[in-house]
Amino acid sequence: MVRMRFLITLMFIGIVSLGMNAQQDAQYTQYMYNTLSVNPAYAGSRGQLSFAGLYRSQWVGLDGAPETFTLNLHSPIRNSRLGYGVSVVNDNIGDGVVQQTYLDAAISYTLEFARDAKLSFGLKAGGNMISLDFNGLRNFDQEVVNQNNIDNKFTPNFGLGIYYHTDTFYAGLSAPNILETEYFDNDNSDNSVNFLSAQRINFYFITGYVFDLGPDLKFKPALLTKAVGGAPLQVDLSASFLFADRFSFGAAYRWDAAVSGLVGFQLTEQLMVGLAYDRETTELGGTQFNDGSFEIFLRLELLKSFQRTVSPRFF
Repeated sequence: MVRMRFLITLMFIGIVSLGMNAQQDAQYTQYMYNTLSVNPAYAGSRGQLSFAGLYRSQWVGLDGAPETFTLNLHSPIRNSRLGYGVSVVNDNIGDGVVQQTYLDAAISYTLEFARDAKLSFGLKAGGNMISLDFNGLRNFDQEVVNQNNIDNKFTPNFGLGIYYHTDTFYAGLSAPNILETEYFDNDNSDNSVNFLSAQRINFYFITGYVFDLGPDLKFKPALLTKAVGGAPLQVDLSASFLFADRFSFGAAYRWDAAVSGLVGFQLTEQLMVGLAYDRETTELGGTQFNDGSFEIFLRLELLKSFQRTVSPRFF
């Protein structure tokens, strides 16, 4: 109970404190396989109908710790430069005390500069549904501010992205949610605060390059940078090897936050599964959340009738 109360207090101090607080998008270690969630221009870029699901458990073994579920589907549209996609992200914190669900539809337009060089522009539209149970929160901390519960409050949003790739290189810049939304209106009589939390614009930059080290071995360093006002800059560095186009393994480092191990298996031409484990490097992570965090990823790709092979790209 002591650890649970500590977690709840830590996670919700920004929500219930007075003033403006920046709220970040969900965090992923295997972002390189979950690109549609952060950049709508990725829609259709793999050349076939692609379905991906990801589950992340933060701070394994701690009751009420954050969980994230992500589902996305995207495909090119035949005989056009267009692609489409759908993305669903659900965050659950405190065993239902806070739940957020993002539902978005994306469309992309691609320009071809050469046989293997493409530049895509993406747009997505959707929204965020949020619920917050202050009664449940007060079960863990009686000092929580008196506030009415939030039940499935929906706020619309849209996002933009640009994505360039060849067979061996990719780079993308995006802002998945452009509108800055204020949550949790406060009716205090002194009118000193009119909201408790705010959704800020998250800017993403991703890039990576694939080196051929031999007939059956490839090496890919990659970078993700996420910036949002009111929060520290997030920098994720990763390095992965791909053997025989079937087995991948590597490591990642989240600046001043965590180290990670990654492994992936291309079980068939259409089906891939990936696993990742994070170990906190902060003083807090080493003492309070020392069981780490893990992710499991699944991708299924269905060949279109007008295509011959599934994309062999390592991203």
